[in-house]
Amino acid sequence: MAEELTPAETDLAAEAAGAEGEEQPIKQRKNGLYPGVSDELAENMTTGWADTELHGLEPIAQAAHTAARRAALSARFPGERLVVPAGNLKTRSNDTEYSFRASTEYAYLTGDQSEDGVLVLEPRGEGHVATIYLLPRSNRENGEFWLSGQGELWVGRRHSLAEAEQLLGIPAEDVRELAGRLSEATGPVRVVRGHDASIEAALTDKVTKERDEELRVFLSEARAVKDEFEIGELQKACDSTARGFEDVVKVLDKAQATSERYIEGTFFLRARVEGNDVGYGSICAAGPHATTLHWVRNDGPVRSGDLLLLDAGVETHTLYTADVTRTLPISGRYTEIQRKIYDAVYEAQEAGIAAVRPGAKYRDFHDASQRVLAEKLVEWGLVEGPVERVIELGLQRRWTLHGTGHMLGMDVHDCAAARTEAYVDGTLEPGMCLTVEPGLYFQADDLTVPEEYRGIGVRIEDDILVTEDGNRNLSAALPRQADEVEAWMASLQQS
Repeated sequence: MAEELTPAETDLAAEAAGAEGEEQPIKQRKNGLYPGVSDELAENMTTGWADTELHGLEPIAQAAHTAARRAALSARFPGERLVVPAGNLKTRSNDTEYSFRASTEYAYLTGDQSEDGVLVLEPRGEGHVATIYLLPRSNRENGEFWLSGQGELWVGRRHSLAEAEQLLGIPAEDVRELAGRLSEATGPVRVVRGHDASIEAALTDKVTKERDEELRVFLSEARAVKDEFEIGELQKACDSTARGFEDVVKVLDKAQATSERYIEGTFFLRARVEGNDVGYGSICAAGPHATTLHWVRNDGPVRSGDLLLLDAGVETHTLYTADVTRTLPISGRYTEIQRKIYDAVYEAQEAGIAAVRPGAKYRDFHDASQRVLAEKLVEWGLVEGPVERVIELGLQRRWTLHGTGHMLGMDVHDCAAARTEAYVDGTLEPGMCLTVEPGLYFQADDLTVPEEYRGIGVRIEDDILVTEDGNRNLSAALPRQADEVEAWMASLQQS
């Protein structure tokens, strides 16, 4: 990795770009030099570059959809300035940053994924005029493009503002001018918080947490019903995820020779090749680790005879993620007790999926799955019935632990800021996408269950789209029934 600019060089680069972002000529020091940079080199770097401006660009695929989303937002908050930032790079260690992922609200409304970008809806008449504020291409005259940490020789070419307008269908301006404009703005303003501290600082005396939360809640609820483009992206995510699971099955022998990290790395390769990234930290839980709901350390052994609970999802280039779980026998075949527990979870998932349909209550699929699991626990003598008593007191939760699903979309737990009455107390509609993921988890130290149960965790999860007449399993390419899972694994490992 190339060494970053020294603090002295960074300061000088900032001077070259100007405190407010205006273009300024390279400043000479008393000795006529930047540290280690001659006047001749500085002058040479300003010339001899080809014009690479792109013309006639086609709009991105989601541009027509983002326009409709902004129109809905405009109608909800008439007469108010609305500010939606993408966010900034976050430091990973010293002078290196994490890979950037634009805020969901910003990407949903623009289709753009640029760090430091900001969407502003300015009230005009009965509606709004949208402007997207972006960092323009690096200046080749003042040294910014090679002396600044954000220069294109360091981080790669950006789209010019004119190119961005063609791609996104939104007028684009220089984001370095935005904070000053916002600090001088008058009238009611709302901002999506938590992504850009400099933008929030410019609006400190103009916004309130309560009003800003209303904006966040609206944008969260607006994502509940997916449009045609979004459904297509979720299907892509599920298809890529299925291929990632196949990749893992093919290398289980190598994982046994190393650790759960081999599984994590294998799936990550598929996610990066076919998508943007994984949609969340992959859970690659072998053996008793499967009883830890969010096991993401992925540093344990992978042993034949144990189960592997793999919970992973590919995030597409447009930031829609799958969320799929399969619990696989590492040896290729379930033991008798593993199959007993697996079949119970499968039956519970079948009941949950059957309850997903338009007009049903959101909680119905959870209730259906939990009832099946409660029945099994009573049947096995692990909890005293009757089943109604178990459900009323929630006694099954010692082993079921979590809710049976959640909304899915650009966030793995999508629509999280939605009001209770619009989400968990709401009604399912065509276009909603949710997970159905019941599980049973018998902790290794749970003395209330027979020893043979201990250390076994099973979860089966699929991504279910509500349709006009029922539902569609977007992740159906992966088998779920135990015999089918064993046959699928055998076919992959023989190929």
